[in-house]
Amino acid sequence: MTTGRHTATELDPTLDDYQLASALVREAGQLALLMRMGGLEGERKTSVSDVVTAADHAAEAYVMEQLRRCRPEDGILGEEGASVSGTSGRTWVIDPVDGTYNFLHGSTYWCSAIALKHDDGTDAGQRTVDPSVVLGAIYQPELDKLWLGGQEHAATLNGEPISGPGGASVAGICAATYIHPTWLADPRTAMPWHAAAVSAASLRMFGSGSCDLGRVADGELGCWFQHSCPEWDWLPGKAIVRAAGGDTAVVQVNGMNWFVAGGPTAVRELSAALTSVPQFT
Repeated sequence: MTTGRHTATELDPTLDDYQLASALVREAGQLALLMRMGGLEGERKTSVSDVVTAADHAAEAYVMEQLRRCRPEDGILGEEGASVSGTSGRTWVIDPVDGTYNFLHGSTYWCSAIALKHDDGTDAGQRTVDPSVVLGAIYQPELDKLWLGGQEHAATLNGEPISGPGGASVAGICAATYIHPTWLADPRTAMPWHAAAVSAASLRMFGSGSCDLGRVADGELGCWFQHSCPEWDWLPGKAIVRAAGGDTAVVQVNGMNWFVAGGPTAVRELSAALTSVPQFT
C-alpha cells in the first residue's frame, strides 16, 4: 500500500491474530512517524488539545485495508471513522495515533494501538461499556516499545514477559490519569477525580492512555484511571494489563463511566474512592 510517498507492508493473511496485531501497530506507527518527519499540520476536532492529522487518517486506512484483506469476516472500528460490520462475531478496534497532541508537538509519548474484541451482546440495546477483549497490541515507535497480550498470550514487552501491576495499595504507588481542564469545572467529574487522585502517592498525566496502560502492565506506572474512554483508548491496554496479571474495572459515578486499571488492590481502592463522593441527581 502506498500512502503519499510512504510505502507500507502488505501483511500475510496466514499470520495468527497476535502476529497480525503486532505487525499492524508496528507498521501503522512507523508510517505515522515517517509522515511526521515529512511535515504535518493538525486539524482541531473538539478542542485545542483534541486534534487529528493526515498521519492519523493514513495509518487508520492502512490498518483497515490490511484487516479487510487478512480478516475479511471480522468487523472494524476506528477512531477516525473506520467502520465495517463483520460476520465472525469479532471486531478489531483501531487507534492509529493515540496521543495526537503529543505526536504533533514532537513528543515521543504517543503510540499506535489495536484490540480484538468479542461482539458479545448489548446492554438495553446499546453497545456494552466494557466488552470482553481477546487481545491488545500497543507500539510506541520512537522508543521501539511493543506491548502485546491477551486471553491466550501472556503479556510481553518486545517479546519479553512482563507482570507489573502487583498488589500494592494506591497510597504507595503512582497513578497515571487524564482529565481535560474543562471537566474540572464540573463537580460531577471533578469530585470523583479529586477523590481518586488524592488517594495515590503521586500522579502522572502524559496524554496517551494506551502508552500509560502499557506501562501499568510492565510496572513502570502503578495504576491508571480516566473517565469516558472510547473503546480504542481502553481495550488495547485493558487486554495487556489483564494478561500481565493485573485487574481492570469500570465504575459509574454521576452518569459518567470511569475506567480503572492496575493491581487488584489498587483497582479496588480507586473504584471505592471514585464512588465515595456525593451523587448528583
